[in-house]
Amino acid sequence: MFNPEEQARHINILVVDDEPLVRRSLSEFLTLEGYTVSSASNGKEGLQALKEYVADIIITDIKMPEMDGMQMLAEVRKHYPQTSVIVITGYGSIENAVEAMKQGAYDYITKPIIDNEIRLVLQRLIRQQQLIEENIKLKEQISAVQREKFLDIVGKDEKMQKIYTLIEAIACTRSTVLIHGESGTGKHLIAHAIHDFNEMERGKPFVEVSCGALTETLLESELFGHVKGAFTGAIKDKVGRFELADGGTIFLDEIDAFSPALQVKLLRVLQEGEFERVGESDTRKVDVRVVAASNQDLQKLIVEGKFRKDLYYRLNIINIDIPPLRDRKVDIPLLINDFLVKHAKRVSKKIDGISNKALSMLINYNWPGNIRELENVIERAIILSKGPMITPEDLPDFLNHKSAVEGEDEPYRLKEAMRSPEKDLIIRALDSVDWNRNEAAKVLGINRTTLYKKMLKYGLLKNKRLINQ
Repeated sequence: MFNPEEQARHINILVVDDEPLVRRSLSEFLTLEGYTVSSASNGKEGLQALKEYVADIIITDIKMPEMDGMQMLAEVRKHYPQTSVIVITGYGSIENAVEAMKQGAYDYITKPIIDNEIRLVLQRLIRQQQLIEENIKLKEQISAVQREKFLDIVGKDEKMQKIYTLIEAIACTRSTVLIHGESGTGKHLIAHAIHDFNEMERGKPFVEVSCGALTETLLESELFGHVKGAFTGAIKDKVGRFELADGGTIFLDEIDAFSPALQVKLLRVLQEGEFERVGESDTRKVDVRVVAASNQDLQKLIVEGKFRKDLYYRLNIINIDIPPLRDRKVDIPLLINDFLVKHAKRVSKKIDGISNKALSMLINYNWPGNIRELENVIERAIILSKGPMITPEDLPDFLNHKSAVEGEDEPYRLKEAMRSPEKDLIIRALDSVDWNRNEAAKVLGINRTTLYKKMLKYGLLKNKRLINQ
């Protein structure tokens, strides 16, 4: 609660007036009010006093010899911007006081000075200063607190805090961004956050393209569109992703998959905002923010002649490097909680949490598949859980393996560690729906063709329980 008497004890006031009687009486009143007071006979003397006396507030007459109050106000605003100034004027010079306020004075009082008037002006000024200080402290406290979530990104690790700050810093720009991170680190979430945090782009299109999943011909058509008859199978005109993203953001994942020819076309779009649909000569223009991502070392690809240096530098205006999950293990409990809520709701299951032993197992594992692998394990655990708590029995066997705990990185074991949870999860999902591929694909959140390919990969198509579909 604001206490004027208590606040007065911490306030230093400098009274500047060429009339000794005014100076003395005002100083005595302010001292009785609890303020620490010093005085000067004119502006020049007042500025000299400020070199040794730290004043929170200056109360100065406007009309004084040698240096008047307006001149002093200008010097105070220039050299002591944190000091507040109250001017004293006569009834016939109110316009001077108004001009002083325009120049930065807090308020004015008129002669003859009334004690209660100066008391109220000071209390109002001190209260305002207190609110400003509290606001500054609050902002400092907020900035010091680690954010556990930023839009849809979960993480309180120091590296993630820096990424949040960087996204905020580029929020009002349309600069091209290059995101680098291992597979499964959440590059698409960063791209979404860059788009969503920018007020200018909210409500405008966000278009995502997984470049590595398409052949060169299909990728060119997907990005730039094509006209009917441009190639076999082009039975009608198609609008490309760049046109669909016009005014918004296009996210190009696995940018390293671009062929040399496509790299040239992308460079042109970045530099000039121009392109042609496949099979068309008309030039089209777009205004698109490009966010690109890769899990490859693009500089190494440049040395190998697989990626254009000029394209790299055009993409790398803003660089965001996402740390792997093994380097931000403090975030694992937060991510687990987020996935528990998300997937328990999706499968309509009540899950209250995870046991300490199971949590310890998850923290001790090095997660070569990063956040995506962790999410798969949690989703699997929810499906298999027989109670409200996730226990070690609900986790895949590889988490109990010595290499999982100690983080050995021998190539064969690492490869198997990446494959084992996926195969195990697929089997569990198939078991839960009596090996019905359509239903299993729904449980896993993938399409039926993808599930078929993975089952073929892991030799699961010969199982006798498989229902012919």
